Amino acid sequence: MENASKALLMAAGVLIGVLILTLAVYLFATFGATSAELHKQQATDRLNEFNSQFTSYEEKNKNGLTIYDFITVASLATENNKYYDLPDKMGISANSLPTNQSDYYVSVFIQGKNTNYGFGKDTESNNVNDAYQNLINEELNKIRPMAGEEKLPLYECTVSISSTTQRVYKVEFRLKT
Repeated sequence: MENASKALLMAAGVLIGVLILTLAVYLFATFGATSAELHKQQATDRLNEFNSQFTSYEEKNKNGLTIYDFITVASLATENNKYYDLPDKMGISANSLPTNQSDYYVSVFIQGKNTNYGFGKDTESNNVNDAYQNLINEELNKIRPMAGEEKLPLYECTVSISSTTQRVYKVEFRLKT
C-alpha cells in the first residue's frame, strides 16, 4: 500500500508539472501573439501618421492651396529623404516617375515640374531657403486681381501612395482652374 500511495503522489506531481508547463507555453504563445499585434498596430499607426502629413493637403483642395503649402510639403519630403539617406532623383518628371515605388523616397511636383532639384539631402540649407524664396517670388509675380483684391494663385494637390510600401511617394500641385 505504501508503494501505491507513493506512486500516486509521483503521478500527481508529474501531472501537475505537465499542467504548469502547458500553462506556461500557452501564456508565452498568447503574450507573443499580443505583442506581435501591438507592434503591427504601432507600425500601422506610424504609417498612417506619416501619410496624413501629406494627405491632409489633399483634403484642403476645396479652398485651394498656395505656394506656402507647397513649400511645407516639399520641406516634409526633403526631411523624409534626408532621414532615410536616399539619393536625389533629380530630373525626373511627374509623368516618368515609376508608379510603384519600392523605397521611401517622396517626390514633390508643381505643375509637372520636379521641385526636388536643389532640395535633396546634400543641399546646404541656404540653397534650399534661396530656392524656396525664388519659388515664392515667382508666385508673388503671378498674383491675380480677383474681385478687387489680390490673391496668390491657388493650387490643388494630388497624393499618390505606393502599392508596395503603402507610403506616400508622390505629391503633385496643379493650378486650380
